Amino acid sequence: MAKELKSGQVEKLWLEGDVLSSPPYPLDSNSLFIAYYASAEIGCHLALGWSSPPNLIDLFAEFKSLTNGLYLPAGDSLLGALTYYGLKGISTDSKDTMREIIKQGGPRPNHEKTQILNYCQSDVEATEALFKDMVGKIDLERSLLRGHYMTAVAKMEYNGIPIDVVTLSQLKNNWEEIKKKLVTSVDKNYRVYQGLTFKQDRFASYLKQNKIDWPYLESGALSLRDKVFKEMALKYPQLQPLRELRKTLNKLRLNDLAVGSDGRNRCLLSPFRSSTGRNQPSSAEFIFGPAKWLRFLIKPEEGRALAYIDWCQQEFGIAAALSDDKAMMEAYQSGDPYLTFAKQAGAVPEDATKKSHPKERENFKACVLAVNYGMGKESLAKRINDCPAKARELIDAHKNTYKAFWGWMEGIGNYAMQFDELRAVFGWTINVQGEVNPRMLKNFPMQANGAEMLRLACIMAVGKNIKICAPVHDAVLIESTIDEIENDVKKMQQVMAEASAVVLNGFKLRTDAEIIKYPDRYVDEDGKEVWDRVLEILKDLAEGKGQ
Repeated sequence: MAKELKSGQVEKLWLEGDVLSSPPYPLDSNSLFIAYYASAEIGCHLALGWSSPPNLIDLFAEFKSLTNGLYLPAGDSLLGALTYYGLKGISTDSKDTMREIIKQGGPRPNHEKTQILNYCQSDVEATEALFKDMVGKIDLERSLLRGHYMTAVAKMEYNGIPIDVVTLSQLKNNWEEIKKKLVTSVDKNYRVYQGLTFKQDRFASYLKQNKIDWPYLESGALSLRDKVFKEMALKYPQLQPLRELRKTLNKLRLNDLAVGSDGRNRCLLSPFRSSTGRNQPSSAEFIFGPAKWLRFLIKPEEGRALAYIDWCQQEFGIAAALSDDKAMMEAYQSGDPYLTFAKQAGAVPEDATKKSHPKERENFKACVLAVNYGMGKESLAKRINDCPAKARELIDAHKNTYKAFWGWMEGIGNYAMQFDELRAVFGWTINVQGEVNPRMLKNFPMQANGAEMLRLACIMAVGKNIKICAPVHDAVLIESTIDEIENDVKKMQQVMAEASAVVLNGFKLRTDAEIIKYPDRYVDEDGKEVWDRVLEILKDLAEGKGQ
């Protein structure tokens, strides 16, 4: 179902049997394709073998950017956007009813076909009304860039991530028994579980015995959020297997992992969902969402290879370039910004190395991360396991070493307070109203511009026919043949360098690449211990069953 806005001509097409080789509407450079959450429409084009529109405006992305940070009384769906602007659309109940009818599948009687096409027409006409209302509010040039990204998203969703379905099937078939044995295996180093239940009093005893200073809630109870576990596992690596176990038992539902009949993990990448414009795919459906040991299921098919390519210290580099802090840029270009920061601050000698001064480097790294996220001396003190005075000393060293950066950060805060908004380089906006979280304001430029950089890199990569399986925060997972993977990695790294230079006024960020060739599988060191234990359990179960 489509409508040509100038002429008002409506095209209704029920595809059955032989499929058209091209859509019943033009896709030339003089045409503008308008949709709401366009990755769905582009996904349909890909499935039908149709070309993608060269010019696309996605009103979802534009509505999100215009209203980011504001209260949306009806949410950010098409109906929500219509409600926000006082426009009429199909009722929520009617929409839900039609969705249920569509989900039932075919074959369809003629009256149902007519009903579905009329429903689609109501959405098209609602999108038309929304566009006419929003067009004067949209930065058209930048909206086309976001539209290009929605096309890239559709292609990444279409590609999917290759999964070891044999091992996944074994996990599903033995999952309840695996969980019990996994607790027994991992918890022997902690003694904090009773059956499958995590006991806070036992964990408190473990922390006391191991002299670990753990964050508490105002109520006096231990803070057990995964974010806290993640931070503490960075400081105390021995806690990482326990964190993985908790995520496995609390959040992992193997049947929720979206793996198709072709052995590919696919889910909505949910672009522009976060306040910083990052993708926000379902943590249950996306292979990179649950516990890290599950990522070992990522495995290229025979004759194929994967590569995980990520920007090195992306946030540090973004902060250095956008603040035009020469000392900070020098630190980034050294290859080890944290140790160089320590040298610039006079805390270690010029010939210091990561091996000779590991503790100093870790402290200065913790300081950089704390500053980027707007943490104070108390939070930093806990991260470095030292007193607030030491944390204050580190923060002062950062202020004295990177004065241009701190001046820029103060300017960011002042701008937000004066104009009630912040913008990334390609226009992604957050509205600043009411009670403001200072940490959010300080971190927004790094996160939002990191998202702009990733979007641009994905657009450029798709244009060069690089097959991206998924974007992962500040990284991409690409796929190629074993013979071509090194060449494609070089092309992707060049694309990522160019994208960073565009966003950062010519300053290029480095990238690291890890190549995985069949029959090897993806490896995440944080999940390796638990993965190895899971494989041992599977082996024992197989032998015990006589398999």
